[in-house]
Amino acid sequence: MKYEAVIGLEIHSELKTNTKIFCGCATTFGAEQNTHVCPVCLGLPGVLPVVNRRVVEFAIKAGIALNCTINKFSKFDRKNYYYPDLPKNFQTSQYDLPIAEHGYVDIETEQGKKRIRITRIHMEEDAGKLVHSGTTIKDSAASNVDYNRTGVPLIEIVSEPDMSTPQEARAYMEKIKSILEYIDVSNCRMEEGNLRADLNISLRPAGTKELGTKAEMKNINSFKAVEDALTYEIERQEEILEDGGHIVQETRTWDPNRGVTLSMRTKETAQDYRYMPEPDLVPIITTDEEIEAYRKGLPELPDARQARLEEKFGLSSYDAGIITSSRDMAEYFDAVVAEGADPKLAANWMMGDLSKNLNSEGKEIKDSPVDAKRLGKMIQLIEKGTISSKIGKEVFKTMWESPDDPEKIIKDKGLVQITDTKEIEAIVDSVIAANPKPVADYKSGNKKAIGALVGQIMKQTRGKANPQLVNQLLAQKLDQ
Repeated sequence: MKYEAVIGLEIHSELKTNTKIFCGCATTFGAEQNTHVCPVCLGLPGVLPVVNRRVVEFAIKAGIALNCTINKFSKFDRKNYYYPDLPKNFQTSQYDLPIAEHGYVDIETEQGKKRIRITRIHMEEDAGKLVHSGTTIKDSAASNVDYNRTGVPLIEIVSEPDMSTPQEARAYMEKIKSILEYIDVSNCRMEEGNLRADLNISLRPAGTKELGTKAEMKNINSFKAVEDALTYEIERQEEILEDGGHIVQETRTWDPNRGVTLSMRTKETAQDYRYMPEPDLVPIITTDEEIEAYRKGLPELPDARQARLEEKFGLSSYDAGIITSSRDMAEYFDAVVAEGADPKLAANWMMGDLSKNLNSEGKEIKDSPVDAKRLGKMIQLIEKGTISSKIGKEVFKTMWESPDDPEKIIKDKGLVQITDTKEIEAIVDSVIAANPKPVADYKSGNKKAIGALVGQIMKQTRGKANPQLVNQLLAQKLDQ
């Protein structure tokens, strides 16, 4: 490739608080337009903001979880710009003294592990929401403003431009989402705008160090859109450069229906925002003791949890990565194993039948009809030889539809595995006698022909015969 991409993300995450950052208005999503507002978040004259303590707590926890240095002295600033969804004509944010700086996360790439540096994390209030008459701002004849979201608390996580492909950007955003969910500071519901990203991308000649002119795409709220928008923008910029043109520093919007980015406005710089310290809010002072208390209160994070599953239980990096991708799934796995189930079998069942059923019904693992305790019991019964893996699928299906324990289902349906050698041997003899062709094929060297005979035996026993014993007895008799 003649050019290489340089990508950085600014991820905005709505914090999981009941009230807004500087007032007591509710943060509930989906309320009737302009009903969760008050003089403070509407910026009416004479009002004073008061910082929500829980917002500061959540921001510090996020900083610690993302390996940042927590600033003991932090302050709010006014970011001045005019836009219809900003009632005060400035956004209360943080500029030179954010709550956290200099962090990182590690992502998996095709070339192995890659570290993405985090420049800063700062607290800020969200703006309102423009409700367009069309599908995007570009094709709308009119836009209304809903101020319910104004003042909803956000943290903005700004990365260094350390990503070079759309796939890396997606992996980075997925990792940030996973960590924020683990520490329970954000719902991260991307479809509700809880988590969204501004994408910054530029191209430069391959092998050079100097950064090219960047374009920014605002408010991308799905992993697919992150990947698709960046892929398109790389192609667009490359085509301009190949034709001898110049990239304009601008803000663009992503149109998912057409699969293109569209110009919105030229990109502002920090000087354009005329930052000034917020005079109505006192600085945030955080002690070492407070930081350490927050650190101790964090749960086991995804990377540490994945390492534990690999080292303690021998899971593959891929399996451990899938299981630890969400806190709910990781805790479900631990609960299955705590019930006495083999960890590798637990992983297989979770990523197999359990995930398949959840996906088909659009359910989250926390809403699974089969709880961890019952799945753990069923896996134990397979390990003991009470039922086969095949019968296990039937038991699992019944558990999905009823609250019964696996033992009761097995007893009620007569599904206990046949392990009596004499009983299986009699069935083996009858199947060999009734199927001369596969017997002859096996004896002439086609060892795979035994599969047809195994299938006949399992059919006759409704899958209840012990598969290992069936194969062993068949091989003994056919090799005589």
